[in-house]
Amino acid sequence: MSVLIDNILAKLSKFTKKYYTNELIKGTLLFLSIGLIYLVLILVLENFMWLSPYWKRILFWTFILVQGILIFKFIGIPLLKLLKLSKGISKIEASKIIGKHFPEVNDQLTNLIQLSSQDNTSELLKASIEQKSKDLNPIPFNLAINFKKSFSLIKYAAIPVAIFAIVTFFMGKDWYGESFERVVNYNTAYN
Repeated sequence: MSVLIDNILAKLSKFTKKYYTNELIKGTLLFLSIGLIYLVLILVLENFMWLSPYWKRILFWTFILVQGILIFKFIGIPLLKLLKLSKGISKIEASKIIGKHFPEVNDQLTNLIQLSSQDNTSELLKASIEQKSKDLNPIPFNLAINFKKSFSLIKYAAIPVAIFAIVTFFMGKDWYGESFERVVNYNTAYN
């Protein structure tokens, strides 16, 4: 393979790393947002209802289960793919994502990957690969990933923080500590 095709494949590899880094950022923000909303709801529910040990046990273990599922789905899977411990998107899938972002790339990158993976190395095929590589080389694939969109999810993490602040303002500064203790010590009956 030529230096140009190697450069394209290296850029594709960097794109894939940035893609999974972006997925990890989104996943972490979603995990925190959903987890905090769920925690605040549990604490508010316990604070107002003073649940029986049975219901506190259900809330506690449901919270643990939901958090485990969320951390695996939103953080674990992208992390495994980022570290290449699990199969991630293929070069073809990455090229399609890039093609959607850069109209000038369209299917050229996909075609280049398909052509470069063929065993037949005729002169015409080599020339076609070389030309497509020259056309695609100046395009910065990594710009197809926009971290700003991922960080815009921070606003969803602000929702439970705002709810927490409002309830704290009206209920007093330690309502959450007492509710948290009652939920964690779910076998204890409080009066």
